[in-house]
Amino acid sequence: MIPRVDTEGAIETFQSIVDNYPYSEYAVLAELRIADAYFDDRKYEEALAYYRDFADLHPQHEMVPYTIFRAALCHERRMRSSERDQTPTREALLFLDRLLAHYPYSEYASEAEVLWRSLRSRLAEHVKGIADFYASRGEWESAAERYRTLLNEYPGLGFDAEALYRLGLCYLRMNRESEAESIFQAVVQNYQDSDLARDAEDRIAAMHEG
Repeated sequence: MIPRVDTEGAIETFQSIVDNYPYSEYAVLAELRIADAYFDDRKYEEALAYYRDFADLHPQHEMVPYTIFRAALCHERRMRSSERDQTPTREALLFLDRLLAHYPYSEYASEAEVLWRSLRSRLAEHVKGIADFYASRGEWESAAERYRTLLNEYPGLGFDAEALYRLGLCYLRMNRESEAESIFQAVVQNYQDSDLARDAEDRIAAMHEG
C-alpha cells in the first residue's frame, strides 16, 4: 500500500520558507511546490491561485510556461459533462491560448495543443447539443442559430458536415427553400463521399419534384 503524502505538512514547510526567506530563489520554488501540493491533493481552486500568482509575480521565470499549463489543468479537472455549464472549459482554454501564444516552443506546447483541441471539441459538442435540442422541439430559428455558431466558431473539429446538413434542414422547415438548397449543395460538394451528401442530394431532388 502506497502511503498517503502529508500534503498539509509539505505546504506548511514550503510556506515557512516563503515567510522566512522571501527574497531567495528557494522561496520562489517553494511557491511552486505549494501549488503542486494543492494540485496533487485535488484542491484545484487553491492550486490555481498559486499558479496564477506565480506567473504574475515572476513573469520572467523559466517555470512560467509550466504554471500557465497547470493553471489550465486546474480548470480542466473541474469540468463537467458537455451537457452542463462549460465555464471551466472556457477558462482552461484562456490559459492554453496564453501558453500557445507566448510560449509556442515550450516543452508544454505540444500537450497544450492536444488539450486545446479536446476542449474546443467539448465546447462544440455543447453547442451541438443545444442546437439538437431546439431542433427536436421544432424551434427551427433557434436551432439554426446554434448550428451557424457551430460552423463559424468551431470549424475543423469534425462537426462541420452534420452542422451544415442540419442547418439546411432548419431552413427547409422554415420554408426558406433557396437557402436550404444552397446549403445542401455545399454538403454535396464538400462531403461528397459521405452519407450526408447522399441525403442532401435526396433533399434537393425532393425539393425539385415538389
